Amino acid sequence: MKKIGFVGLGTMGAPMASHLLKADYEVIVYNRTKEKADELIVKGAVLADSPADVARQSEVVFTMLTADAAVEEVVLGANGILEGAYEGLIVVDSSTISPKTSKKLAAELAEKGVEMLDAPVTGSEPQATEGVLTFMVGGKNEVYEKCVPLFEIMGKASYYMGANGAGSYMKLANNTLAAINLLSLSESLIMATKSGIDPELFVKVVSGGGARSGMVDNKTGKIISRDFRPHFATNLMHKDLTLATDLASELDLPVPVLSLVRQMLQMAISNGYGNEDMCSVIKCYEEWAQIEVTSK
Repeated sequence: MKKIGFVGLGTMGAPMASHLLKADYEVIVYNRTKEKADELIVKGAVLADSPADVARQSEVVFTMLTADAAVEEVVLGANGILEGAYEGLIVVDSSTISPKTSKKLAAELAEKGVEMLDAPVTGSEPQATEGVLTFMVGGKNEVYEKCVPLFEIMGKASYYMGANGAGSYMKLANNTLAAINLLSLSESLIMATKSGIDPELFVKVVSGGGARSGMVDNKTGKIISRDFRPHFATNLMHKDLTLATDLASELDLPVPVLSLVRQMLQMAISNGYGNEDMCSVIKCYEEWAQIEVTSK
């Protein structure tokens, strides 16, 4: 497979497509805001007129979009991927969407002989840029195996999770844990800072023990340096937690911690931090504690 399509060239999609170009694949791209494709076109990407046009020219089409409605429109809508698809095409959706939507799209595409993988990722903008994402993949195992070389170019690992929808289930569980860890970090960091402990020293101690986490490693530096530029925006994580809450309801699972964390992110959004990095939730705690977590 040498012709790879990519629809959705935002914070994650653009660097992912760039890695494919560097690996000498022919990359056909589409983004609703065409200017976002300019840098990739300079690097050699081919600009398509629509998602349908991407599908016609590609052997595999990746999508990386923000929400269920956007993915459905790109796949099933007018001039969408399904319209330009042919038997044998593979569609790989790396968006974070409902497992219900993943299964629906897979079924619709299968009627035209098109295979689909749901393949969301762990990591945010830095990991996409460095090419160290981890893919969680649902669909047919033989289709997954065909796409492993592509996952290896854009990421450090990929895991086959099971049938269509399994990748999306895994992503919602993963993001639930990530968000809970973020709030745990926020509360602990505020407690330490209010007590007079240097937050940079706090990080050194925590990173050497059982309380360490990816959030400690990836977000504490941003908080201390007051860098709230979005690697993963608050409103996007809130969207993912809403999907996780809906899934918990379907599974008849009590999720009291998830529910509280989702409300905290809603509070951050209400305070105007929706487009900032999700670690901006700490500013809610800072307001209550009347202290700012920053480098001493």
